[in-house]
Amino acid sequence: MRNNFFNLGFLVLALSSVSAYAEILAKDAIPPQILEQFYKRHPNAIDVSAEKKTHFKQALYEITFKEEKDKEAIIELYRSNGRFFINGDNVTTSNMMPAIAYDNLKAAFGTYTIKDAILVVNPNGVGEEYDLTVNVSGNDWSVIVDHTGNITQKERD
Repeated sequence: MRNNFFNLGFLVLALSSVSAYAEILAKDAIPPQILEQFYKRHPNAIDVSAEKKTHFKQALYEITFKEEKDKEAIIELYRSNGRFFINGDNVTTSNMMPAIAYDNLKAAFGTYTIKDAILVVNPNGVGEEYDLTVNVSGNDWSVIVDHTGNITQKERD
């Protein structure tokens, strides 16, 4: 009986250590069909990295890169089949989100700082989402806020 409790406790600890954190992918971890389409559009891209994201209920790859050294980073989103989805706009320094979004972030996190904010407009219809990196007590969170200001996804980075 004691072994069963020990094994159950070990199983609970093991399962709780599994995380769903967003991970930044190196260029060689990006699927080849996406890289092929990406390099057709940007043959001189440098500092390429990607992150798996979900926007508008679609699994996407958010690719960040530069065209020239010392230029601002460009963000593009691709579907997993390699097709281009949309450009992401860096809106970190602007105040574009609905006011209720800030209230919802405060309710969810208390004191927070928005490190990055990317606007993703739905190319297939109405709507937009904000892809935020939020810092809370030294920990970064990946947060998606919809066009009405509701938090639709949040996970710790």
